[in-house]
Amino acid sequence: MRGTWIIFRREVGQYFVSPVAYMIAAAFLLLTGFLFNNDLVVSATVKAASPSVVPQFLSMALVFFSPVLTMRALAEESREGTLELLLTAPVRDSDIVLGKFFGAWFYYSLLLALTLVYQVILLAITTPDLGHAISAYVGIWLYGGATLAVGLFFSAVTENQIVAAFLSTAALLVLYLGGLAGQIVANVDLARIINQLTLQGHFITSFAYGLVRAEDIVYYAGMIVIMLYITMRVVEAHRWRA
Repeated sequence: MRGTWIIFRREVGQYFVSPVAYMIAAAFLLLTGFLFNNDLVVSATVKAASPSVVPQFLSMALVFFSPVLTMRALAEESREGTLELLLTAPVRDSDIVLGKFFGAWFYYSLLLALTLVYQVILLAITTPDLGHAISAYVGIWLYGGATLAVGLFFSAVTENQIVAAFLSTAALLVLYLGGLAGQIVANVDLARIINQLTLQGHFITSFAYGLVRAEDIVYYAGMIVIMLYITMRVVEAHRWRA
């Protein structure tokens, strides 16, 4: 775990000195702030404000945010030759992958935590369903971890950051839009299977409505574990080539 902690601290430090990370944070907060404000204005005349409006928006936005957050994680290391240095250091392949993943997830968690101010505003002006809000935030936190794990994998398979971002965005878009495919398939059983394989299928019908189901938690946790395991094998292949 010491190796993981070292890589984690290094990654978090890089996020806080990277102009790109600050641009991502600015865009993240600007978009969520605009969305929350719009929902608040609508709630004055049309409907009650939803405590899950931001998490529901992020379920789509993470398809694009996560690849940008992870594209440099391993691709840049490989392109600059520093990955070989890491592989010769007294750290395991798992330490490198886990350290980088937890660094990205920690940064995302900080951004997500900043949006909790919207829930404080709702509490000040109305009586939102706190259980609904907690469920939505837990769900989108796990959802984010899964998308970051996918992005990290594609960052490991190429030396080009742009290619890594493109491939991970394409993969996440398929996992996101798969739910729509499930809606147009005539066979009910096949549609249900397709929906169960998608990111949205385990968020929009449960967490987004205040429901916490074990099967949804297992889905996101399983995706994280599987993608990180595959990424470790890719990094191990780099070690043999080095």
